[in-house]
Amino acid sequence: MNSIDNQFIKSEIQRKWLNKTEELIKDFSLRAESYDKEASFPFENFDQLKDKGYFKLTVPKEYGGYGASLYDFLLVQEKIAQGDAPTALSLGWHLGLIMHLRETNKWKKDTFKEICKEVVDQHILINSAATEPNSGSPARGGKPETNAVKADAKWIISGKKIFTSLAPVLDYFIVPATIEETGEIGEFLIPRESVGLRIEETWDTVGMRGTRSDDLILEQVEVPLAALVDKRVKKEKPSAQGWLLHIPACYIGIAIAARNEAVTFAKTYQPTSLPHPIKEVPEVRRKVAEMDLKLSTARTFLYSTAEKWDQHPLERQTLAYDLAIAKTLVTNTAVEVVDLAMRIVGGQSLFQSNALQRHYRDVRAGLHNPPSDDITMKILGDRAFAD
Repeated sequence: MNSIDNQFIKSEIQRKWLNKTEELIKDFSLRAESYDKEASFPFENFDQLKDKGYFKLTVPKEYGGYGASLYDFLLVQEKIAQGDAPTALSLGWHLGLIMHLRETNKWKKDTFKEICKEVVDQHILINSAATEPNSGSPARGGKPETNAVKADAKWIISGKKIFTSLAPVLDYFIVPATIEETGEIGEFLIPRESVGLRIEETWDTVGMRGTRSDDLILEQVEVPLAALVDKRVKKEKPSAQGWLLHIPACYIGIAIAARNEAVTFAKTYQPTSLPHPIKEVPEVRRKVAEMDLKLSTARTFLYSTAEKWDQHPLERQTLAYDLAIAKTLVTNTAVEVVDLAMRIVGGQSLFQSNALQRHYRDVRAGLHNPPSDDITMKILGDRAFAD
C-alpha cells in the first residue's frame, strides 16, 4: 500500500483487512475491463469476496460476523473500488443494509438474527429494491406504486422496481409497497424463489455497468404476514443514516485509482520532445498535487464524519447534515480528481483500453446516488434560514 492508503488507517485490524483486500483487487482490476465491456455481473469477484468472509463484515459479532464499524467498512469499501467500482458499490449495499439494521434495531430481533445466520452460514446477499419508474428515488418522498394487499393470512404484492443492484445474485429483496388497506408504506422481505418474482435484464448504462441494477418485477407475489418487516415513517427533518457513506467511499476509491493511473503514466511516459518523463514537467506535478490536495480534504471529512458516528452513538441524529455534506463533497471531488488524471494522461485516457475512461464513466454515477446534490443544498439552505 502507498501513502494514499496508509493515511487513514488507525488500527492493526484495519491494516489486516486492507492488506487482504489489496490482494483481491489485483484480480479485480484485471477483470474490470471485460465486465465493463460486457456489462456482466462480476461473479468471480463475489466468489472471492464470499470465500474471504466479506459478506459478513458488518454482521454483529454475536451472530458470527466481524461487527465492523462504519470507519472500518468505509476503508474496505474504498479499497475494493480501486480494483472494480461496480463490485464495491454492489457489495456496499448489502453490507450497509446489514449495518443499518444492526444499528437501528428496526426489525424484530429474531428476523434480523435469522438473516444474519443465513449471511454467515449460507453466504446470502440482501438489498433494498425501492426505486420505481414513476416515483423515482425514495429520497424524494414519492409513494410506491407497488401494491400490497392482505388476503387469507398472507400478503399479495405486485409492482415494478428499477435500479436493483446485485439483481443477478440477490437472495432477498427488501421491497417498499403501499399497503392498500391503510395507505401506509410497508417494507417486505421477499425471497428470490418467490413465485411471481422475476428479473428483467434492462441495465444498459454507460457507467457502473457491472452492478447489473436490473428491474425487479413482482406479479401477485404471495408472502406470509411476517414478511412485513417494517413500516416507513415520513420525517420532516433529514434522518441520519451513516451506512450511506459507503456510496462516497466507493467513488473516492475510483478517484484514487485514477490518480494512481496518472502518476504511473507520468513516471513512464516520455515524449520525443522531452529528455525526461513527464513527471518532471511542473504543470504535471501541479496537477498531481491538486489531486492529492482534493483527495486528502475530501477523505478527511469523510472519515472524520464516520469516526464521529462510531464514537458518539447517542448523537448520531445530529450528524444528518454532515452525512449529506460528505456525500456531496466527496463524490464531486472524485469527479474532479478523475478529470485531472485524464488531463495528465491526455488523449490516451479516452482509449477503450485505458482504465481512465472507465473510471470517468463510473465516477459520474455517484452524482445520481442519494442524496443528490440538490437535496443536500436544499436542506442546508433550509437550515440556514430556519431561525
